Amino acid sequence: MVPAHYSTLPRLFAERLLPGDVGLVQVAPPDRDGLCSLGIGADYAADAVVHSRVLIAEINERTPRTTGTPGIPRERFAAVIETDRPLAPVPDRAPDAVDEAIAAHVAGLVADGDTVQIGVGALPTAILAGLSGHRDLGFHAGMLTDGVRRLVERGVITGARKEIDRGALVTGTAVGGPALYDRLPDLPVAFRPASYTHTPAVLARLRRLVSINSALEVDLTGQVGAESVHGRALGAVGGQADFSGAAARTGARSIIALRATAGGRSTVVAGLSGPVTTARADVDVVVTEHGVADLRGCPLDDRAARLIAIAAPEHRGPLRRGLSQSWTVHGEGP
Repeated sequence: MVPAHYSTLPRLFAERLLPGDVGLVQVAPPDRDGLCSLGIGADYAADAVVHSRVLIAEINERTPRTTGTPGIPRERFAAVIETDRPLAPVPDRAPDAVDEAIAAHVAGLVADGDTVQIGVGALPTAILAGLSGHRDLGFHAGMLTDGVRRLVERGVITGARKEIDRGALVTGTAVGGPALYDRLPDLPVAFRPASYTHTPAVLARLRRLVSINSALEVDLTGQVGAESVHGRALGAVGGQADFSGAAARTGARSIIALRATAGGRSTVVAGLSGPVTTARADVDVVVTEHGVADLRGCPLDDRAARLIAIAAPEHRGPLRRGLSQSWTVHGEGP
């Protein structure tokens, strides 16, 4: 695993620090000009294929032609296999009451006209459903899901107030079921490479960007761990820091949403058990089912108090005692 922000992948490909001699891609059938689109997966692949010396393609009859990245001439492929098979579905997992409680808190932090970045999973699905009463939301993210599709169909996501790409759903890849894949040709989706979706220069132009990301742990200063817990790798750096940093610096709000417990342990912790994925300076708000911790402008002691207040009730006492002992050991105070 290479610890790298998504926004750096295009440069790593270009400088051959992540070399790819052979690229294997699934593409849509060629258009009248003989060009194949990357279908539902532009993402980092669109940046990588430019630097791949050999390309092998699966031309899938059921892969929709999409726009946003240059087409690939069929003759660019060294070998081709033609198929006619359904795209791999990634079904939604139904949210539970905890997910819905978190979603209700997050919905109150999003304003009409904001541009939303969000990921995939039961909690993002619940959060998107919780935004159904909003108006004129925009969308710019690495992944487009069925939850986004439903908001488009309800007239909630229109992109009418976006500063750039007005009216367009900007994404790197689509992740969902047949209902999403079948609707893609009718949706205003621009599948863009990671060199566009995640780059700081582009994100800085979205002045009302709200990033909504999850985590495995958040410590009492607001640092976010989303990669591993106690030595067990569960995720990667991904694009969280790219979007959180942009939203905190030039956008509207950077939100980290997570369940207060996982496997009986608190996810609000005195110190992370894994690496820091997102810096505390790039986190505006942390949300659990127990409430909202607004960290903007807060000194460290206030941050700790606010984060403990949204931890699971049974873990608040130990967190307070651990914090007090830490201050005593280091000769500090609140």
